[in-house]
Amino acid sequence: MDIEMLNPHVMKILVSARDVDSINSISHRIGLSYGWTHYWAKRLIDVGVFEGSRTKLSLNRTNPFYHKVLNFIHDSFKEDTSFHYSILSLFGIKYCFTKTDAVFVWTNGGYNIARFRDYYPIFIKVAEEDRDLLEYYCRKLNLRVSQKKGIFYSVEFVKDIKAARHNNVPVDSLDDTIHFMMENKYNFEPALEMVQKLYRKRLGVRYQEAIVNV
Repeated sequence: MDIEMLNPHVMKILVSARDVDSINSISHRIGLSYGWTHYWAKRLIDVGVFEGSRTKLSLNRTNPFYHKVLNFIHDSFKEDTSFHYSILSLFGIKYCFTKTDAVFVWTNGGYNIARFRDYYPIFIKVAEEDRDLLEYYCRKLNLRVSQKKGIFYSVEFVKDIKAARHNNVPVDSLDDTIHFMMENKYNFEPALEMVQKLYRKRLGVRYQEAIVNV
């Protein structure tokens, strides 16, 4: 086994790969050029991870290298919140961040609430048509869904995803996020004030404590 095989491109290919796939589809999902995806897929065919050709790849889930890489990814990142956010883009599903995570995105990471290392729900909407795919990837990577501890996905399945993009992140629209915060104003007054200033919204919120001379 060549040490070159232990690189981010191969890891992304193995994470994104489905039981039956193609080089073109994997290339699109992981954001790597077709040429480089073809090169590393061919190397993975040589070590027995895939069987097939460029148009049809069959994943050999019993392959030792495949298992070792997935176990390494799980052991290294199972407690990493950033990993749980970024990995979603490799699944090829329609999704966006919602609720508390939409607030987090629109405040540029400036406001987070009621989450900590031992309890960290990640709130996402996923297209109903992609339910099976999400469940497939979560089983494959040992990712938690709807749990009561640790890092896990809190998923709302919807018929249509109507997502905005902020800093290239799919997220509920700013107006929908403001509506969510207004419905839970006691928890999100500081975030509403941030949004007022960032996006010049007139929300009538004043949260900052006044300095009182004693």
